[in-house]
Amino acid sequence: MKTSRFPAVVDDVTVRLVAAVVLAVGVVALATSQWWLYAVLAVDFTLRASLGPSASPVARLVQRWIRPAVSAAARPTAGPPKRFAAAIGAVMTVAATALWLTTVITGSSIAATGVVVIGAVMVLFPALESLLGICVGCVLFSWLMRLGLVPEEVCLDCADITRRRTRPAADSTLAG
Repeated sequence: MKTSRFPAVVDDVTVRLVAAVVLAVGVVALATSQWWLYAVLAVDFTLRASLGPSASPVARLVQRWIRPAVSAAARPTAGPPKRFAAAIGAVMTVAATALWLTTVITGSSIAATGVVVIGAVMVLFPALESLLGICVGCVLFSWLMRLGLVPEEVCLDCADITRRRTRPAADSTLAG
């Protein structure tokens, strides 16, 4: 029985474009102290991690309007590490939102510093993904697999990279 709507294979180009949108929102939030934007990102990351990219407003925006304008061919990549990365984004932005609300309610400077620190991470991680193709969540996912904390069955493509090259694109959902 399938418990996730997250695709087994996603388009790395689309994923990087989604990261670029997250990067833009993160830069605006950090540069303008518009911390409420982390609540928007928290909702998006949570929807993407729990229900898949089709539930994410950012992923849908990218798939409908931005990806068609990019001529790069689809580059299939394993979905489970990207889902894990979205879950990390959800945790980080929920924490930033909670700290922002704490700052609003109590005026805590410690909570405000926490928002800024998380904000910096929420600029760094999507910058690495969108600009360099380095997915920090995916790297952590692979470490967890090597340690045996994530079973091989969770991501057969991660365990055997040659599976991605042999799978026809028609068999996969190339959504970010």
